[in-house]
Amino acid sequence: MTMYVIGIGGTGSKCVEALTKLAAVGLLGKEKLKVLYIDADETNGNLERSRKSLNNYIQCHNIVSGRQEQHWMATPIETYDLWSPFTAVDTGQKLQDFFNYNNLKQENPVLGHFFDVLYTKDEQEVSLDMGFLGRPAIGAAVMSQLNLHTLKQEPWKTLIADIERQTSPPKLLFCGSIFGGTGASGLPTIARLVANKLEEDNHRRQTKIAALLLLPYFGFSTPPGTDPQGIYVRSEQFLLNTEAALRYYKNQAQETFDTVFLLGNPTLSKVNFSMGKNNQCNHPHFLELFAGLAARHFNLNAETLKDKVVLLGGKEVGRLTWDDIPDHLQVQPALSNGIRFAYTWLAEIVPELAQLLKTENNRQIFYPWLLKFFPRDRDFDCLNNPQEQQALTTINDWCKDYLTWWYTLHQEEKEQIQLFNTGAFPNPETTLKREKLSELVYGSDSNRSNRAKHTIQGLKRQLQKCQPDPSAKVRIIELARTLYRFCQL
Repeated sequence: MTMYVIGIGGTGSKCVEALTKLAAVGLLGKEKLKVLYIDADETNGNLERSRKSLNNYIQCHNIVSGRQEQHWMATPIETYDLWSPFTAVDTGQKLQDFFNYNNLKQENPVLGHFFDVLYTKDEQEVSLDMGFLGRPAIGAAVMSQLNLHTLKQEPWKTLIADIERQTSPPKLLFCGSIFGGTGASGLPTIARLVANKLEEDNHRRQTKIAALLLLPYFGFSTPPGTDPQGIYVRSEQFLLNTEAALRYYKNQAQETFDTVFLLGNPTLSKVNFSMGKNNQCNHPHFLELFAGLAARHFNLNAETLKDKVVLLGGKEVGRLTWDDIPDHLQVQPALSNGIRFAYTWLAEIVPELAQLLKTENNRQIFYPWLLKFFPRDRDFDCLNNPQEQQALTTINDWCKDYLTWWYTLHQEEKEQIQLFNTGAFPNPETTLKREKLSELVYGSDSNRSNRAKHTIQGLKRQLQKCQPDPSAKVRIIELARTLYRFCQL
């Protein structure tokens, strides 16, 4: 069954980013995942980083997938990319332009006056090119103008057709914040419109629809000198927005969703104030990891989920360990496999391949493990061909992205996160120390029955003894697949 994930607003984008990290290490299985981003702020920094990470995943999946037993990059992901409510609008990105306010006042004065009651003059005139500025009432008004009945807009035309074409019950997951502007307004509005369309076409009953809602988990201070009457996001309004949104979900949205996941944290992370666009780029947060795990839970259990609302709590406020991770007996080995592979690849394999290309004589003496993948001395020269170099670049990019995401996720000031020892890779662009491999995963040193797996030298001895697929056309890819398998603890 295909799962469709719609990430709405900056937080929704970050949830998708977390989901790609789980997909990369096999935690979503081999069923297809299709992603759509929704944001009025098309240059939002969180959105841009998520799209870049997703595209990197897709490129890496395209070159390394194909093995029946393989867990790395096992999930095929397709993207509908980005939809903005302003995409098909010829007017300016202001609320009054969107509703043709001047004509409205002339042709229907009563509605025009009502519009003035609902929205202040500043709210009507502010540019919305940076999103809905923490005002769900503005976002809901704009989002509700989407007409799914005509299905002339892409990607909605393709998305709805894809869902209704499925022979197995499709799964549809909407994710975003409940406290900001775009997510808080867009998630319930778009979900209701899609559910109504599926109901109209007699496809609602077989489609499982869930909402993944993040409660306030960060805040910020307004810089000195900022106009107190200005139109911008205010974190002090997050709780008020949340209270209103929860009332809506309780009273009016129960028919839209089969299941609702609610995720929150008692302490708020501090982020920098931003008006939007590329300056709005917050570090990954562990709550987004939980969002990805909630999406995994929905993907694996959508047909049997009986809980209308799913809640999750940790054991100790301010501290996160593997024991707090849902299904950690399956999740920890998979995530650790990805960390150990990315670290080993960047710390040892890439530098040795680079050195190999500089060495003219007796290459096999220095790198005997490479003889399994490049059995003749002249085969080393194939590393320079475009296909091998492109594969190397793609895998390198994924490894750096994976380690960087985990490193920044651990840098939360108010939380003690003990999943990975990220001090070993503060910057994947620099030289990584090979001896740190055995220390990367908290709790992994309790079982050292196979010490070969805990050192880079041991992994290289395994590579030297292995039997690679002789039919592999791109040898860098076969090397990466084999190393990934050996990095399992």
